[in-house]
Amino acid sequence: MSHELMRSILFILTGIMLSLTALATQAGDTPDKRPPIKILLDTDPGGDDVFALLWLQSLAKQRVAEIVAVTTVEGNVQSKYTFANASKILTLGGFDAVEVGRSVPLKERKCKGAPHIHGADGMGNLSQTLPKPPHNFDEARRADDIIIEKLKTAPGEITLVAIGPLTNLAAAEEKSPGILAKAKEVVIMGGAFHRRGNISSHAEFNIYCNPEAAAKVFASRDDIVVMPLDITHQILFGKAQANAILAVAPQSELALFINQLSEFMFKTAQMFRATDGKIRFIVHDASTLAYLFYPETLQFRRAQVRVETQGLYSTGQTLFDDRHGAKTGANAWVALDVDETNLLAILTEDFKALVKKAPCRYKPESKL
Repeated sequence: MSHELMRSILFILTGIMLSLTALATQAGDTPDKRPPIKILLDTDPGGDDVFALLWLQSLAKQRVAEIVAVTTVEGNVQSKYTFANASKILTLGGFDAVEVGRSVPLKERKCKGAPHIHGADGMGNLSQTLPKPPHNFDEARRADDIIIEKLKTAPGEITLVAIGPLTNLAAAEEKSPGILAKAKEVVIMGGAFHRRGNISSHAEFNIYCNPEAAAKVFASRDDIVVMPLDITHQILFGKAQANAILAVAPQSELALFINQLSEFMFKTAQMFRATDGKIRFIVHDASTLAYLFYPETLQFRRAQVRVETQGLYSTGQTLFDDRHGAKTGANAWVALDVDETNLLAILTEDFKALVKKAPCRYKPESKL
């Protein structure tokens, strides 16, 4: 074969490959596109949990996330409410086929929940405006069993995102030692290090509700990703964001629900003086998804996190040692800085995309 003929054939083949690449790009794919991040969300909805679950659904619709399962835990409200809330919110976004797990029973209830913040039902007393949950609490599998099964089936592939008390994760680790190490990552919203707590002077709610469980989770691996109050208190969702979402689809049931829930959360944030007088509320749990999908908005430090389980006044406190001595037991990456402006702008845009595509299934109340 002559040199010129070989060059001609290579030129033609190169042209075909470039054309195929262009077609793939036009179809929304790229040669180096990564597969969706597989996520098992453990949650206790909760207003800010609802926002995290809705954001996850938007990311799933964009095909950058895959919702493997949602497990619920007793926390902000009792377990039957957290289960029903997760089921309703998944249905609202068109993800009712996702399995929902029920909370592992608490051996001892250390905190009374936060209905004064999130409403008696955990969703701003709006649950009656949503359709009945398609998942049945009494027939649902326990959260720890789901976590164990999913991680054993796909070791190293699933990211555990825990945005409530760590009861379920600790129960899974106790039932199947080493199971949490099979997760690709474990990302939690919890703790407070250089700022005051939100349920006591030192403790953050999720850790305080089951500090023994938190200690077990932190002992399970050396790379826990932690989103503490230090950064979440800067992520303040306000009327501007809520109105921008509603303006995109003013007749959307989902957009109306987001707006109504926001109004409720604004009021309780003001009542409990959580936002320096600003008409906003803190979307703590959304920070976990920002880490996974928009990591440029966060900065971290390596640390050995410990959980206080015996203190009279400091139970549930999370600590790490800032002194300049050699440390060999680091077990976590702790977020200590956030670009809250861009994080909120990103969240708002993703919510706009979600409300445009969400199915119409119910008619919410027009007023609180």
